[in-house]
Amino acid sequence: MSRRATTKRVKRASLGDLNTVRVGIYVRRSTDDEHQPFTKEAQKGRLKLFVGSQPGWGIVKIFEDDASGATTNRKGLQEAMKWAKAGRLDVLLVYRVDRFSRCLKDVVTLLDELDKVGVAFRSATEAFDTSDPMGRMLVQMLATSAEFERQVIIDRVTAGMERKAERGQWGKGPTPHGYGKDPKTHVLQSDDAECGVISLIFDLYTRDLIGSRSIATVLNDRGYRTRSGQPWNYKQILAILQNRVYLGEIQFQDVIKEHAHKPLVGPKQFEEAQRLLELRGESSARASTDSDYIVSGRMKCPKCHKAMIGTRANGRNNTYRYYTCWTRNRFGTDACDMDRLNADAVDEVLAEAVASFYRSQHQLIRDAVELAIKQFESSHDALKSELKVLEADLSNVTQKIDRYLDAFEDGKVELDDENFKKRMEAHSTAQKRLRARREELLLELTTEPAMPDRAVLDEITEQIAEVFDAGNNNQRKALMEALVVEVKVLSPDRLVPVFRVPQPSEDPEGAGTGLPVPAPRVRAESEPVGRQGLEP
Repeated sequence: MSRRATTKRVKRASLGDLNTVRVGIYVRRSTDDEHQPFTKEAQKGRLKLFVGSQPGWGIVKIFEDDASGATTNRKGLQEAMKWAKAGRLDVLLVYRVDRFSRCLKDVVTLLDELDKVGVAFRSATEAFDTSDPMGRMLVQMLATSAEFERQVIIDRVTAGMERKAERGQWGKGPTPHGYGKDPKTHVLQSDDAECGVISLIFDLYTRDLIGSRSIATVLNDRGYRTRSGQPWNYKQILAILQNRVYLGEIQFQDVIKEHAHKPLVGPKQFEEAQRLLELRGESSARASTDSDYIVSGRMKCPKCHKAMIGTRANGRNNTYRYYTCWTRNRFGTDACDMDRLNADAVDEVLAEAVASFYRSQHQLIRDAVELAIKQFESSHDALKSELKVLEADLSNVTQKIDRYLDAFEDGKVELDDENFKKRMEAHSTAQKRLRARREELLLELTTEPAMPDRAVLDEITEQIAEVFDAGNNNQRKALMEALVVEVKVLSPDRLVPVFRVPQPSEDPEGAGTGLPVPAPRVRAESEPVGRQGLEP
């Protein structure tokens, strides 16, 4: 254990807390770790045994992920780091370093973050102590080995996919509409029940000159449905029109295999479809990347309550950006006739509103904090009552699980007993849900809203100006995600932004913007903003 974590534990003990080292265990099962022995249950079992062998250690939280170790963008890992930074852990324990991360840079960064808050990092199967240089070097060597192993796996998978493509075989994943796959040869075979739809789509587009949205309407009116039983939409039509698999080709990265299977479309018709796609600009009519639309995910359609997403439309000389209702974009104005919003105008007016709010709307912020404090005080008794009931329910579920396990150990039930498995799964699910809610309640009961210092608001104002003056789209979007809860659409030219209010006690590094992390529980609703020009 690191010296900081030991000091923290001694300090807690002197304050009267239980003299227990608070351990959080992190387990990960990667989607690309096929046939690996490190299932999450196996990791949990080994880690619990390891904690039990350490004097004074106690597990306070189990963090889980089903994700690749190539990135730190994992829900369980992020929650573990939040607990560490909040001072709720003394040790973060893993089964092996590669369960923590397979990227050397990420391991080093995460260890630095843990060290700053005095939380030790340990592995149950690898002997090292991160409190000294030798231990940190060993961790980095293990991380380098894990990164190398991951790259080898990627290379093997890629090489296997390339060999399949060279042989004209279909790789993993669902086959394109109109085709099935021979289970022995892995070669695509035309599906008589579906290939007629593909021919119809190309005929309507190239012969009858019908657009992709109209083709979707024709298919739906004639009773055709996708494999999942859903109505067709224009994006699926565009994807089919541009997919060279219908020419009989198999492609993976730079490998192209012609005449791999029976084509459903002739080369002249396919090329005519590509010419029309280019002429109409339909191939680029899909939603752009999220970074191009800084408030995507923050607005909902006031009519159908679906998200307003970023879309483009190509004119003769210009490309136009819009925030468009998801329903309208997918199924047309018959499904939802909400007006499209001019994205350039929306982004500009909301950028002005954000800057103005943190620069000058301090009374509005103070009113929001005072309201949050009142809500905190009024809900305190109710939260405590809920916690008491929840603790009783959790104890009851835990006792039931223990009784089932005792029955299994006594030989009264078998693991493959279907009723036993179903009941255990139900109780385990309930136990996880109750524990998660308990942590939420404990956090709510101990986190009282407070008015941020003027210096914090000035810092936010300065960084807002810096990001919007010199930052890129990704940074602007990250800023809006950090500071804006939602944007209410009152009408095509009137919007109401709802802001988060930062709290003095929170982590000073926020959302990749350098801004203080705002408190999700303290929100301030602005006056309506907007101008003529938001509508198309």
